[in-house]
Amino acid sequence: MTQTHPARPDAILFDWDNTLVDSWGTIQTALNLTFTDFGRDIWDMAETKSRVARSLRDSFPELFGDRWELARDRFYAHFNAIHLESLTPLPAAFELLSALKESGIYLGVVSNKNGDFLRAEISHLEWDHFFGGIVGATDAANDKPAVDPVHLALGGSVALPHPNMWFVGDSVVDIQCARNVGATAILIGEDLTGHGETSVSALLTPDWHFRDCEALVGVVKSFRKAL
Repeated sequence: MTQTHPARPDAILFDWDNTLVDSWGTIQTALNLTFTDFGRDIWDMAETKSRVARSLRDSFPELFGDRWELARDRFYAHFNAIHLESLTPLPAAFELLSALKESGIYLGVVSNKNGDFLRAEISHLEWDHFFGGIVGATDAANDKPAVDPVHLALGGSVALPHPNMWFVGDSVVDIQCARNVGATAILIGEDLTGHGETSVSALLTPDWHFRDCEALVGVVKSFRKAL
């Protein structure tokens, strides 16, 4: 019999930006203000979506060379000025998290957003109660897709305490992270080929793909019926 949805997990780690909240506009605005500060060409939304996935400390040295730390500070200043007022949960994200919490599944967040910004946004939405570990960029020795932030989000254990874990995200970096820790890779949102990922290898193809949070809610509700 063909499996119609992934098996019920013991734990789920979520990406944050554009998985549970819509951040593209805020990210693009802060990036383009930073590019303007440094006399660089700005990015349209298509380029932003195709090039933003890694953490700032991994990507900015390539963009700004030996001035990357100054650019980081400018980006953080621009982002900090606008990110809370423009923060928008994706449709059905709250319903998804509520259904998962009801099901008793451990939830955490592993994001390449700066950890302080990440926790401020989760607190602003009053979603802290949904999550155990909340880990952002620079909180661990290395950022996603490295395993370090996953171990931190699960309590620091090198051996995963959850034999069946999902990693839910919207980018190749999230799939890479899932592969690195042996988790089921769940892609949510647009197909990766729509974000410039035209040569995604079989290794970086998600195990499951859902169009949005609402589609995943239906799967979670089926778990609850089976209990």
